[in-house]
Amino acid sequence: MNQVNSPLSWPAEAAQYPSDSVRAFAAPGSNLALDFHGDPATAGLAVFSDGNHHMALEASVRAFLVDNPRVGDVFYTTTPPAPLVDALKGDGMVLGNLRITRKPDVFIGPSNILDTLVDAGFMTMHMPFAESRGNVMLVRKGNPKGIQSVAGLLSDDVTVACSNPVTEKASYAVYEETARNLARESGTDGDAIVAKLSTAGPMTVHSQIIHHREIPELISAGQADAALIYYHLALRYIRIFPDIFELVDIGGILSKEPTSTSPTTRYHIGLIADGGQWGKHFISFMKGNVVKKLYEQHGLCAFADAIG
Repeated sequence: MNQVNSPLSWPAEAAQYPSDSVRAFAAPGSNLALDFHGDPATAGLAVFSDGNHHMALEASVRAFLVDNPRVGDVFYTTTPPAPLVDALKGDGMVLGNLRITRKPDVFIGPSNILDTLVDAGFMTMHMPFAESRGNVMLVRKGNPKGIQSVAGLLSDDVTVACSNPVTEKASYAVYEETARNLARESGTDGDAIVAKLSTAGPMTVHSQIIHHREIPELISAGQADAALIYYHLALRYIRIFPDIFELVDIGGILSKEPTSTSPTTRYHIGLIADGGQWGKHFISFMKGNVVKKLYEQHGLCAFADAIG
């Protein structure tokens, strides 16, 4: 495989972008913290969120800050939920040598994760506000291996990238179910595809911990040819890196007629304790029509109350 572009030059993401007077200290591949946003020391609101809808969440927290400038800033995270739960229950987290002890006012994630927070007494309730639309295939621009279906993943010359079945169980389960369903529909050996997805080896590369950053890096670097991925993630990649990636519609997502072969993920939101000064305002905002439109623009579905 030939290297296309590695490491990727990700665009800035934050509730508010730093002014020119803020000293930047990072380089591609070094000292980057792509999924921690804002100033944890001064932000009026802290949100811990799972990460695969990070592009829509960024647009939403920016819009919230425009409507509520007295918040000052929103510190928010977009990582897998497990380390965030550990940080909430423990003494924070470390990024390399940087320690962050700020606790969240709001937690966003899959319902089963938030259920554990209710059981542990950190949260009293949570509610859904958005949902994914299904899954597609991400490939390099031009689709050099000509992969058009999950059956193509079984080719001996195709290296597959996939989220880690141990460290990112939620997303991996979605991709495995998608592969198995599509294989059954097309008469392909589903067990063989799942075996390839689940077992790291010469023709399968797993992300380590944050697949929504690592999978496109693997494909860009020429270390993998294709990956099953959430549609909204693939949409993000082809929008910001149009010369590097393209997507292959394997489940009717682009026609807006997805089949039951492509499972979805629903995102829930809830207050931690009383949510501080701004937590309730933020949840109301995330349930409104402004956020509904933003999430839809980024390839997701959202459920708005008549309050936006």
